[in-house]
Amino acid sequence: MVRRHALQGAKSCLAAVRAEIAPLSKPNWQRIRPYSIQSQEEEIARLPDIDPDALSVTTTTTPKALVPPEELVFGRTFTDHMLSIEWTASQGWLPPRITPYQNLSLDPATCVFHYAFEAFEGMKAYKTTADELRLFRPDRNMRRLNRSAQRIALPEFDGKAFTELVSRFVKLEERFIPATRGYSLYLRPTIIGTQRTLGVGPPGSALLYLIASPVGPYYPTGFRAVSLAATSTAVRAWPGGVGDRKLGANYAPCIVPQLEAAKRGYHQNLWLFGEEELVTEVGTMNFFVCLKEKETGRKVMWTAPLDGTILEGVTRESVLDLARERLGAEGWGVEERNFTMKDLAEAADEGRLLEAFGTGTAAVVSPVRKINWKGRDVDCGLKADEEAGEVAARVKSWIDEIQYGDVEHKWSVKV
Repeated sequence: MVRRHALQGAKSCLAAVRAEIAPLSKPNWQRIRPYSIQSQEEEIARLPDIDPDALSVTTTTTPKALVPPEELVFGRTFTDHMLSIEWTASQGWLPPRITPYQNLSLDPATCVFHYAFEAFEGMKAYKTTADELRLFRPDRNMRRLNRSAQRIALPEFDGKAFTELVSRFVKLEERFIPATRGYSLYLRPTIIGTQRTLGVGPPGSALLYLIASPVGPYYPTGFRAVSLAATSTAVRAWPGGVGDRKLGANYAPCIVPQLEAAKRGYHQNLWLFGEEELVTEVGTMNFFVCLKEKETGRKVMWTAPLDGTILEGVTRESVLDLARERLGAEGWGVEERNFTMKDLAEAADEGRLLEAFGTGTAAVVSPVRKINWKGRDVDCGLKADEEAGEVAARVKSWIDEIQYGDVEHKWSVKV
């Protein structure tokens, strides 16, 4: 009797598993042995990749009126069109399409809604004084988006092919980019799982799409230094997690701690980790400090290392590269290293903390005035009449002149 019930239970489990994988029963998947993830990956790798030559373009018949540049609000205004590319486990990447900007039609059971199969990028297109269009280090965005997609079982793609499509899209939407310094076209590539299922498993279909929003300067009237609340009760990322990938699921849990910091009069959180209170990131940005070494008095720039908890920011990498080249020539040390909030407080008390700032696509550089920690405000080196330190201002200038084509640089890619 016991054996008969056990056999019936096993049959029930097998039936449930078969029902779970039924949506993936496409022709290519039928040739894959069940439970062989390696075989599935090999099969998917042989499917068609993105083909820019297959692009179809349908332009809008109702162009939007342009919003005056001074009225632009980040992420509120969108261009006329969108780029979309579908993927299925049986056919690979389908022909890309540029269509009028429109709503997506998704079943309520679509897996992105239930299990957060979503990753995205933030990048910008710039218009130079010579009326040329430029992208800034798009290869880094493509690499990071692929890494993010791979981590959550979404399909990878040819980054160069997608960059070509992004360039064509930017050309089509050129009229939305104000020909004024500080303005740009914010680009939001996004990939989502689209399979209609409540089962938990690799999505059998996905959508890679691109929308764009014209944006103005992050600080319209010049730098505005921010204040931070050092936060250790909530954790942004942890070892073995996904803090180093640009997933939507990383952002929503940070909103409540940010609101709590705002109630106390602080703009953002400085995320601390572990009993040592390691300094990691600020809000949604990478974090840098400049200080004098205690033993030698040498000026150094520090930022947390890419240990799996830190997002591999494109601006972060650019700041490090430029600082090593230019500040290094002036005798500075530029280090990716662990440091604690105690280290910063001690440096501030001893007059060695010169400045601190966050880095990211939206602001490029965001100077920090003070950090609230254990009931006190730690001063970050700015004078009362200063909104940015010397290094933050120089770094912002260096990157601006590359992005807007004032100097020719390999990071600035012509569209």
